[in-house]
Amino acid sequence: MTQTFAILPAGTRILWVLVPVFMLLLGGLALGAAVLGGAWYGSQRASFEVSPAGLRLRGDVYGRLIPASQLRGAAARIIDLRSDAEHRPRRRTFGTGLPGYAAGWFRLRNGEKALLFLTDWTHVVYVPTRAGYAVLMSPGAPEAMLRAIQQIAPGS
Repeated sequence: MTQTFAILPAGTRILWVLVPVFMLLLGGLALGAAVLGGAWYGSQRASFEVSPAGLRLRGDVYGRLIPASQLRGAAARIIDLRSDAEHRPRRRTFGTGLPGYAAGWFRLRNGEKALLFLTDWTHVVYVPTRAGYAVLMSPGAPEAMLRAIQQIAPGS
């Protein structure tokens, strides 16, 4: 004959442990959802504004204004990262790296520090700066953007 005996129920003290753990897990999930939502928003809504003040990067947590005096317009060019291995991102240092979207700070294969806003690797505007890093972007009209940058910052 089989006899079954239930465990003596635990007291309410276990709730003092489980409730904070559950709250931490929920907070982590909420933070993760916010980070992923921000990355998605940035991949859809980022914009690049070129004005006499400089290059303004908007729509992502890595956005900023890079003054025209810091841009090396004569050295800027359009590159294809499929064939230009030297400028491909090698290591993410502080950024977002998802399939189809890379934003934030990366190291390139040539060792250069770079701020990326990439959704397309085939038509990338590469802009070196005097601040010790380059900016790589995927604008909708790369040729027009390159001309605009070279107009506000013609020096090398």
